[in-house]
Amino acid sequence: MSQHQNDMNEFHWMLDMIQTIDVGLVVLDKNYQVQVWNNFMETHSGLRPDQVQAKSLFELFPDLPEEWLRHKIDSVFFLKNRAFTTWEQRPHVFPFKNYRPITGTVDFMYQNITIIPLTSLTGIVTHISLIIYDVTDNAVNKLEAQRVNQELQVLSRTDKLTQLYNRGYWQDRLEQEFNRFVRNTSPCSLVMFDIDHFKKVNDTYGHPAGDKIISLVGETLRKIMRKTDIAGRYGGEEFAVILVDTDAAHAQGFCERLRTTIEAIKPVVEGIEIPFTISLGIAELDEQTASAKEWLANTDQALYQSKHGGRNQTQLFKAKS
Repeated sequence: MSQHQNDMNEFHWMLDMIQTIDVGLVVLDKNYQVQVWNNFMETHSGLRPDQVQAKSLFELFPDLPEEWLRHKIDSVFFLKNRAFTTWEQRPHVFPFKNYRPITGTVDFMYQNITIIPLTSLTGIVTHISLIIYDVTDNAVNKLEAQRVNQELQVLSRTDKLTQLYNRGYWQDRLEQEFNRFVRNTSPCSLVMFDIDHFKKVNDTYGHPAGDKIISLVGETLRKIMRKTDIAGRYGGEEFAVILVDTDAAHAQGFCERLRTTIEAIKPVVEGIEIPFTISLGIAELDEQTASAKEWLANTDQALYQSKHGGRNQTQLFKAKS
C-alpha cells in the first residue's frame, strides 16, 4: 500500500471519528466562518454541514453572546493558548434544547466549551476549534444538590411552627448586628414580645389551640416586618425582632402596628373564639450598651415593664441615670 493510500485511510479514519464523537466540533477561520461542522452540531442545531459551510457563526446563530464569544476567540488567535468556559460561568453558549431523559426538566443543554488554536506548519494560528460538551446531567445534579443543601440550611435555622428563625440562629444574627453597630453606629432597635396569659390559653383550650395562636403570631409578624428585619421565635410564646436601621421612635410605631393587628385577629379554634394580646419591650442600641447580651437584657427588662404595667402595651427601655 502506498504512502498516499495510508494518508487517505488515516484521513478518513479521523473524519469518521470527528463525525461520531459525542461532543460538538466546530472549526472556524479568522472571519468566524464555519469550516467543519460535525454530526453532534448537526443533530442539535438542525443545520447540515452544507448549510453552514463558509458562513459566519454569528449570522447562523444571532442569539449567541457575540461580543463575549468574539473576545474569547480573538484571544485564542492572538495568544495561541486554549480558552475554556464552564456551565457555571455561562450555562450555555449554543441555544440547544435538552433531550436528556434523566434531566428532562430543564429546557436547554448545559455546556462546557473549549477553544483550541489550530496552527499551520509555520506556527501561525489560522483556525480555531470549538469543542462543545453536553454536561446537562452533571450540571442539573449539582444544582439539585445545591438546592437541597440550601433547603437543609434553611430548615436548620428555621422554627417549624412559625417559619421564623429559631433561637440559635437568631442569637447568631443578634451578635452580628451588635458588631455591625460597633463598626458604623447606624441606629438599630431590638424588640421582644410575648403572648399574654398564654399558659391560660393552653390550659383552657389545649396545646393545638396554643400552637395555632403561636403560628398566627409568626404569620402576622412576617407580614408586618420588612425584609431587612430579623425575627425569631425566642422560646415558647416569646418572640424577638431586630429592627435594622431603626431608632426607638420608629420601633414604637412598628410595635403598635403589630400589637393592634394581633389584638384584632380573634382566631376561632373548634368553634370557639380565642382573643389574645401581646406585650412588647424595646431597647435601642447605643454606645453605652456593652454587649449583645446586655442589649437583650435591656429589651427583656422593657418587656417585663409591659407585663407588670397591665399587658397589651409597648414599653421602651430607659437606662437608669
